[in-house]
Amino acid sequence: MRIDIVSLFPEFVAQVAGHGVVGRAQERGLLSLHGWNPRDHAEGNYRRVDDRPFGGGPGMVMLIDPLRACLAAARAADPAPGRVVYLSPQGRPLTQTKVRELAAEPRVILLCGRYEGVDERLLAAEVDEEISIGDYVLSGGELAAAVVVDAVARLQEGALNDAESAVQDSFEGDGLLDCPHYTRPVEHALGRVPEVLLSGNHAEIARWRRQQALGRTWLRRPDLVDREALSAADRRLLEDFLGAAGDGPGTPT
Repeated sequence: MRIDIVSLFPEFVAQVAGHGVVGRAQERGLLSLHGWNPRDHAEGNYRRVDDRPFGGGPGMVMLIDPLRACLAAARAADPAPGRVVYLSPQGRPLTQTKVRELAAEPRVILLCGRYEGVDERLLAAEVDEEISIGDYVLSGGELAAAVVVDAVARLQEGALNDAESAVQDSFEGDGLLDCPHYTRPVEHALGRVPEVLLSGNHAEIARWRRQQALGRTWLRRPDLVDREALSAADRRLLEDFLGAAGDGPGTPT
């Protein structure tokens, strides 16, 4: 997969690419990242990429022509079609479902805004969709692009040393949060590892993990639990969990 990032700070790309899963995905030839600076396509001595907004108000708005020329150069660099995504607080929320969609694309072009944003005419003409990583405002789209790159890279086949890691993540499968995890030592001043995880009984371990995932999701993100869709077995697991916890938004009915 190829990801092109249009940004006023293209060195950001190299920083993201050199670490962890993203770096490993590049080393294994599963992902290639390329940075593009709109300033390289701006005219005049100052290579201006922004101007005052019509109608007044604070801040600056990124100009159409440098961005459009930069996008054209990025597209021309590879024959594979590229879906253009603008990182914006006004976009649709990034979810694991959307990450899987993007990860299946042969190529994605991420557009990072700055200042007050990008001229709306460019967005209407050149952008396929807008994505937000949360209900807050960043100084620019670079950090949001880093999130997208990391999330997409880890879904490339062979990027993770253990493919099951992605399958068992929060929001995967049926969309529940992940269960809690423990490692050595068994005994610690902060507590003991749950006995079921030491039992060697794989059926009981699977049941415990399912119950913990259901309970944790109900307590922390009840919006992710479709009560009507729960099986009778899951409903019992959740009821038992909430009964033991003596806590939460209430027992599912």
